[in-house]
Amino acid sequence: MSLSSHIERALVALPPGRAVWIALSGGLDSSLLLSLAASACRRHRRPLYALHVNHGLQAAAGDFESHCRWLCSYLEVPLFIESVSVDLSSSEGLEGAARRARYSAFARRLSQGDVLWLAQHRDDQAETFLLAALRRSGVTGLASMPYQRDIAGVTLQRPLLDVSRAELETAAREIGLTWVEDPTNAELEQDRNYLRHKVMPLLGERWPGASAALASTAGLAGEAHGLLNEFAEEDLTRLGGMPERLPVDMLASLSLPRQRLLVRHCASRLGLPSPPAARLESLLAQLKARDDAQVHVGWPGGEARRWRGALWLMAADPQFFDQEVEWNGQCPLETPWGPCEVRLQHQHDDVSVALIVRPRQGGERLCLPGRGRRDLKRLLQEEDVPPWRRRAIAVVWCGGESVAALDLVEGRWLAVAVDWVAFSGQRERG
Repeated sequence: MSLSSHIERALVALPPGRAVWIALSGGLDSSLLLSLAASACRRHRRPLYALHVNHGLQAAAGDFESHCRWLCSYLEVPLFIESVSVDLSSSEGLEGAARRARYSAFARRLSQGDVLWLAQHRDDQAETFLLAALRRSGVTGLASMPYQRDIAGVTLQRPLLDVSRAELETAAREIGLTWVEDPTNAELEQDRNYLRHKVMPLLGERWPGASAALASTAGLAGEAHGLLNEFAEEDLTRLGGMPERLPVDMLASLSLPRQRLLVRHCASRLGLPSPPAARLESLLAQLKARDDAQVHVGWPGGEARRWRGALWLMAADPQFFDQEVEWNGQCPLETPWGPCEVRLQHQHDDVSVALIVRPRQGGERLCLPGRGRRDLKRLLQEEDVPPWRRRAIAVVWCGGESVAALDLVEGRWLAVAVDWVAFSGQRERG
C-alpha cells in the first residue's frame, strides 16, 4: 500500500466536517505526514491545521519552530504553536514528562470532535513494544500504541503506524522534503535511542523482519488488551459501574488477577496513569484492612484511598480552595480546577446580588427548606463527601449569612438555603 493510500484510508473513514490536526515536530516523520495530509485534505475539502509544541528543552528548539513555520507557510496550512514547561523532576523521566506536557497542549488547543494525526511509524511501534517488555509491563504496555483512541472527545490516529522508517525516508527524498534532525536522537543515554541505534540493527541482521514482527506482536497484544477491557468492564458493571468508587467487599471477592485488571481498567477510564506493579500490590493487600484504617496509596499522577467501604481512585491533586471571591451569582466561578459553571439567585429577585465565596472553615450552618438550620459538617457526611474532597468545598455568603455550599470540583451544589435557587448545567436545586 502506498503512503498516499494510508492517508486516504484514514481520511475517508472520518465523519464529514471533522477538522484534521497534525502534531508537527519538524522532524522527518511529521513533516512528511503534513505534506501528504495537505494534498489529501485539499482534494477532499477537509479543514487541516498543524500544531507544534515547543518543549524548550534544547538549543535546537528554535530551529524546529522556524522550520514548522516555513513548512506550513509553503503548504498553506494554518500553524498553531504551544510553548510548554516540562517538569524535569518528574518521576516519569524526561520522555514521560515531555509526553505529558505535550498531551496537555493538545487538550488545550483542540476541540471536541477534532482529529489529531500523530506520525509514529512501525519502527516506533517495535521500539515501544521492546521498552514495555523490558519494563515488565503487562498486556496494556505490550499493546504499545493503538492506531486510534479517543481522549476527551478528540480522536487520535496514527495513519503511518504500518509503515517502516525506511519507507518514509525514501518517500521524503523523492519529493525533495526538508526537515530538521533532532540532535538528541543520537544520545544513547535515552533508552529508546539505545534500542534504535544499538539493539534494533542487531536484531535486523539476525532476523530481517524483526521490526515488522515486533510491531505485529504489539498488534496482537492490543487485541488481547481489548478483550481484557471488555472483561473488566463487565466486572465494573457488576460492582456498580463507577470507576472512581469500587465497593471494597465486592472487589476483594475477585481473584487477584481480576482485581489488578479492574483497578488498571478503572484508572484508564478516569484518565489516570496505571499504578506501577509494586504500588498496585500494596494497594490490593490493604483491601482487607480495618474499616477505620487510613488506606492511602499514591503513584505518579494518581492515588487511591479507602473510605466508607469503598476504594476511591483519583488524580493526585494537591490543589485546594483557599481564596475569598466576590461573585454576582451569574458568572462562572474561577477555581483551581477550572471555571465552575454554576449560578445562584434569590428566589424573589431576578437581578444579580452581591455574594462572597469562601473556603469552608467549619461551624457553618444553613437554613434549609423544611429542615431548619443544619450544620454543614453533618450535611457533608450525609452527602458522602470524602474528607479529602472537603478542601474543595466553597461556602457562599450573602450579608453575613451562609446561603449555599458548593463542590467546586464537580460543580455540584451540596446545599442551598431557603429562598435561594441554584443552577448547575441542566440541574436546579432550591
